[in-house]
This record gives sequence, structure tokens and C-alpha cells, in this order.
Amino acid sequence: MRYDQSRADKLDEMMLELLLPESAVESLGRWLADPESGQRYANGSGPHSIPYTPSKWIVVAPWPGTFADRAAADSASVSRAEVVAAVRAAEQSESWAEAFVATQVWGYGVTGYGPYRTRQVLAQPSAEAVLTEAVSLLVDEGAVAAYEVLNTLDGLGPAFLTKFLYFAGQALPEIKGPRPLILDSVLAGVLRRHATKVGRAASYELSEAIAKWIWRDSGWSSHRYDVYLRWMYAVNERLAASIDWPAAPDVLELALFSAAWDPE
Repeated sequence: MRYDQSRADKLDEMMLELLLPESAVESLGRWLADPESGQRYANGSGPHSIPYTPSKWIVVAPWPGTFADRAAADSASVSRAEVVAAVRAAEQSESWAEAFVATQVWGYGVTGYGPYRTRQVLAQPSAEAVLTEAVSLLVDEGAVAAYEVLNTLDGLGPAFLTKFLYFAGQALPEIKGPRPLILDSVLAGVLRRHATKVGRAASYELSEAIAKWIWRDSGWSSHRYDVYLRWMYAVNERLAASIDWPAAPDVLELALFSAAWDPE
């Protein structure tokens, strides 16, 4: 099979037209209403916290001033709201490297190689300039243009560059277009399974192969990120019109990451 863009575009159009089955709306509604899972995020994803080990980050600089003392704390946690606050503080000092570190601490959590990878990204001579340019593009042109620039940094990758983009988009008062969302292999897996089912329902015989190609586990193009954002925002609008769902699409991102709905 020849993987050309027109085949992918056809499947994308199907997904954007059909959005979600009723069963998905019901599943997501149950997740949001459940005190043990989504209820705490009914007013936004700010409380979503990730544990980390401050001492493991001792070699990484610059360190966010609002985060735990790395020499004193054996364990800590940081919420999305706290990362947003750290990014805003870093913006005031014009240190997007510090903002980047805050987003990566949250992103890696207790994963042992997080500090090493973050340090390697920041060690590149162009790192600070690329981060600064990406933020400028986010304000002036939007998330897709910023994604393209960040994707030039070695060792960063879409799953973690979109974490930086997401928090920068939350911290900045105004940006161009929709605010960025996190895209990682878990989210891509949900969309891959959903795209396959949508294509099969429409008797599009190539849907499974195309879905595996466009929603693979990594290496997404800026165009794919644009499709992701359009689908997520459209689905969020559908949910808000159908049930008592938060206006912020990052709650949907968190719900899908948390397996609130599995298309299989």
C-alpha cells in the first residue's frame, strides 16, 4: 500500500465529521462524575499532580525557584497549576530554559532518565534560542509553527516538546489560535484505535493500516499535531454541548490519557 497524504486526509475527515460515539460520551461523563477519578478536575486540570524526586535533578539548571529544594527534599509532587505558575515566573525573568525544566520535571516524574535527557537538551548551544523562538511563534503564529521549531532540538521529541508548549500556552495571556495540548503515545494510541473503528464503520478498507501510519507512537509531523488539536477541540465542544463537561480541552486530554474511554 502506498502511504500518501490523500488517504490520511480522508480518514481525518471521517474522524472530524463523526467525532465520538454516544458510548464514548457516556464513558467520559462517568469518569468526570467519579470522585475517585475525574471529579476533582470538574473545574480544570490544575490539581493533576505528578510525584518526583528533587535530589535526582540536582545537576539540572536553571532550577525553578518555586519547586522543592533539591538538597532538602527526598520526595515531592508538582501539579499542573504549579507548573503554570513556575512558567509564568520564568517568563518574568525571560528564562525559557527555567520554564522548560519545570515542564520536564512534571513530564518525567520519577522516571530515572528524566534529568539526564533534560540536561542533554539544554546543553545544545541553540536550546535557549529555540525555546525563545518557539514561544514567540506560539504568540504570533500558533501552536503548529511553535511545534515545528521545537522539533529541531535533538533528544526532545514530540511527547515532551508538547508538554513545554502546553504549559507555555497555559501561562501566556494571549496566543494565536487554540492553546496547545499534550500529545504522547498514549493519546496517539486512543486516536489510532478510534480512527480504525471510524474507517471500518464507513467501509474504508485501508483504515487500519492508515491509522497505524498516521497515529504511530512517535515522530508526528506538525500537520499531525494540527489534526490532533482540531479533533480534540471539536470533541470537547461536542462533550460540552452534550453533558456537563469542562470548557478546557486539557481535561479531555487528561481523561483520554487516564483511559476514561477506550475505542476498542
